[in-house]
Amino acid sequence: MATPSRSLPRAARGRSRRERLATWGLTLAGLLAVAITLTIIALFVHGSLPFLRTVPLGEFLGGTRWAPIHEPAGYGILPLIGATLVTTGIALGVAVPLGLLAAVFLSAYAPSPVRRVLKPALELLAGVPTVVYGFFALRFVTPLLQGFIPSLGFWNGLSAGLVMGVMIIPYMASLSEDVLYAVPRSLWEGAYALGATRFEAVTRVVIPAALSGIGAAFILALTRAVGETMIVALAAGRTPTWPPDPRQPLLTLTTAIVNIATGDHEATAFIWSAVFAIGLLLFLTTLVLNTVSYLVIQRFREKYA
Repeated sequence: MATPSRSLPRAARGRSRRERLATWGLTLAGLLAVAITLTIIALFVHGSLPFLRTVPLGEFLGGTRWAPIHEPAGYGILPLIGATLVTTGIALGVAVPLGLLAAVFLSAYAPSPVRRVLKPALELLAGVPTVVYGFFALRFVTPLLQGFIPSLGFWNGLSAGLVMGVMIIPYMASLSEDVLYAVPRSLWEGAYALGATRFEAVTRVVIPAALSGIGAAFILALTRAVGETMIVALAAGRTPTWPPDPRQPLLTLTTAIVNIATGDHEATAFIWSAVFAIGLLLFLTTLVLNTVSYLVIQRFREKYA
């Protein structure tokens, strides 16, 4: 029978071994994520080099004509960027206020039974396939809007943006609600002790304290809208126009990739290089957005710490 003096060091050695294994495993997972990210960057950069060597960067980023299969060809990406910004702006105009109001209601006003029912029901919207949203925008929202806007085209950026906003409401609402609900109860009680109403406590104490998390939810909704494909491909159309008009067909960055990848253009190495160039632009845009959001979140954390 082992004595306590011998069993304790053995147990300590076992715990130390498990700690080292856990540390190595977590380190490997982190390094793997970094390696995958660097591989993606290298793939996009290498794939887009033939395109960027042929098309001047100024023409690519500043041109207003996207016509890669016409003569003369045009490779200006501004119509695609403008269309993406228009549909994303409309989507955020729907998702941010509605999502934030839903989060405030669920965290501050809804009774517990109501919260337990409404939050899962709201999150069900995130599970609907985007192709369903696309057909919903094309066959329901567009005819409905045409009753109020006669000049609205069958394919248009307005209905695509509105439905895309509905799609990303769960991301904004659920994450914001989690952050608001996690605000320490002492802040609520302190605000009430100073004579604040519930509305004043929410707007002047709770939301500022949770602003970093709300900012993260906003960035997630923004990147989700920028990268959306099926809704804009089905409802917004595939016509590059400058300046972008939400009442008319638009061609977004992701739809342009779909056009090329599904055979709308001749499958040459140069055209495929254009896909990589667009993908690299999307990747860099997402990277910049996440970097800016990190800096903003850190700033608010320092301010309200």
